[in-house]
Amino acid sequence: MAVLLRLLLVEDNERLRLALRSGLEESGAVLVVHACDTGEEALEYCLAQPPEVILMDVQLAGKMNGIEAVVAIRRERPRLPVVFYSIQDDDNYYRDFRHSGILSHYAYVRKSNYLLPQMIVPLLIEAVNGRSFIDPDIESRVQEVRHQDAYSPLALLEPIEQEVAQLLAQGMSNGQIAERLGFRDKRTISRINGQIYTAWQLNETSTDEKIARTRASIIVNSGRLMQWDSEGKALVLDEREEWVPYE
Repeated sequence: MAVLLRLLLVEDNERLRLALRSGLEESGAVLVVHACDTGEEALEYCLAQPPEVILMDVQLAGKMNGIEAVVAIRRERPRLPVVFYSIQDDDNYYRDFRHSGILSHYAYVRKSNYLLPQMIVPLLIEAVNGRSFIDPDIESRVQEVRHQDAYSPLALLEPIEQEVAQLLAQGMSNGQIAERLGFRDKRTISRINGQIYTAWQLNETSTDEKIARTRASIIVNSGRLMQWDSEGKALVLDEREEWVPYE
């Protein structure tokens, strides 16, 4: 069979990388033009001489995971085909994939289910042809994370606000938080606190800052978005997006 696909292989386990390269090339359908273990190297290679398709582990050496690497690659090489695979069941990876905006020219499968070359090659061909496929179990986990995020109070905050909220919930003062995060002016933390209270609607009543701070701590530690009625009773969102008493 003639070589069909020029492939970039990105896998941080050296033994598996060598085995995949050998198996894929023995299939007669793939030529591995480059193999590496980091998303950073994959990005540089694709900018210099893009392959026809990428086979990408999600967990990698280096700072970028596989999904982040493909997002960076596709900024420069739109819709470059990729097949993701992973054995990791990590909410952060599913969250990254959901936020990536990847719509086509891809597959995302579990490594344990699709490790053999005869199973990978059809996925590579499908991705090159513009189609998409996601392992049903992974799709279920992506939707599970989406649902979690829809009710996650931290999802309403920017990254620095999330850090401050988590330290606030540990009982730290503004000065201690400012020192921990390297702010010179602890008044910055007061301003960030205000943004947190606004995002969580804790400053829409006449409650003072101490009460808002306490309620913010409860929200962080419960992991649920909450409101308080005029009698001070806590309410939470249920699955119908209705506010019900917190029990």
